[in-house]
Amino acid sequence: MVQPPQALLFDVGGVLIDVDFARVLAAWAPYSALPHDELRRRFGVDEAYRRHERGELAAEAYFAHVADTLQLTATPAQIEAGWNTIFGPEIVATRRWLQQAARRRPCHLFSNTNASHAREWLRRYPELVASVERLFLSHEMGLRKPEPAAFARVCDTLELAPGAVLFFDDLAENVAAAQEAGLQAVQVGSPADVEAALRAAGLV
Repeated sequence: MVQPPQALLFDVGGVLIDVDFARVLAAWAPYSALPHDELRRRFGVDEAYRRHERGELAAEAYFAHVADTLQLTATPAQIEAGWNTIFGPEIVATRRWLQQAARRRPCHLFSNTNASHAREWLRRYPELVASVERLFLSHEMGLRKPEPAAFARVCDTLELAPGAVLFFDDLAENVAAAQEAGLQAVQVGSPADVEAALRAAGLV
């Protein structure tokens, strides 16, 4: 029998905020002679990206890596401005389900992010941030999803057994890793997935 969750843990990008790297590449494209298809081919979640999200690589060094990889003539400030165009509208329906559930259980955010992105979304979406109790941010933790140690750190901080935490993420690999770590986990494709899981748990 699945135990009732004692805390809820939400991913940010793709679950509560629309994110799209296509916007970032479009913002950077004027600074590169490379065709757009080549920019898409070259940019991705490489080791520098992962180190940046763990806080192991400073923004200046990561942006220099991006400039070199994509042959950008942009300044670091211009690269950062483009970097932060990743954020689109808040997924309001999901945030409202979170707020309803927060009346019954503590809700927290767990995001693979970096200092620049975190500053941006913490500023842009104040109602979302105010709706949760804790923020677990990869660049502050030195750990990122889907690393098992990241999930263990969250559960240890919450002083809860993994099975008492219900986790929502849009990426299958993160959901699978959470389940492997013992958490209850739901892959989110739309607000309806969050609603269904919360109703099944009796939290809305």
